[in-house]
Amino acid sequence: MSAVKYLIVLCTVILLVGGCSPAGMEAWGDDFSTVTSEWQTESDASAEAGYYVGVMRILVKVPNRLAWVSNSRELSDFRVKVEATQVAGPNDNEYGLLVRMKDPSHFYRFSISGDGYYQVSKYDGSSWIPLSGDWAASDAIRTGIAVNQLEVTCQGSRMALIVNGQLLVEVEDKSYARGGIGLYAGSFFEPGVEVHFDNLQVSPP
Repeated sequence: MSAVKYLIVLCTVILLVGGCSPAGMEAWGDDFSTVTSEWQTESDASAEAGYYVGVMRILVKVPNRLAWVSNSRELSDFRVKVEATQVAGPNDNEYGLLVRMKDPSHFYRFSISGDGYYQVSKYDGSSWIPLSGDWAASDAIRTGIAVNQLEVTCQGSRMALIVNGQLLVEVEDKSYARGGIGLYAGSFFEPGVEVHFDNLQVSPP
């Protein structure tokens, strides 16, 4: 399964990325109850990504696609937490957080799947580079239709993924020092992946 996941994400990506604003390290959050211009959202025939009844909803309607929303604040060292709920679709999927989004083609991706796997990777404009190795299984991930609390900490070149309070992996990479954050979901062989994000919190690391 892991090799298949890595290959499929090289397919066409829906790029939904916003602009930048000066980086400030005051803690802030968003429960997505109010629509603001701070999040870049977009929908088309293949995916819907935007506000939906008090959450940020991503629905991927076709196979082999990623879709995301991004925030306009530019960040360097920070901790971001969010509740991610898979509400529909196959468990062979992926969803999570994008960080230090330098531009639409350069960022880090912190991923989990509905069948209990995780991976950290980097997009360099042409390919996905795994930073944590192959997709790996973890009992910390709640599978299927469930809520997972995702947390990513970035401090210098070191980054960590925590799921439901458990540290899953730490990686180190110096490619991207700052950028925006994003929420994303993706499909593999089957369409219909729907993930809701809520109660986002950003704070100093």
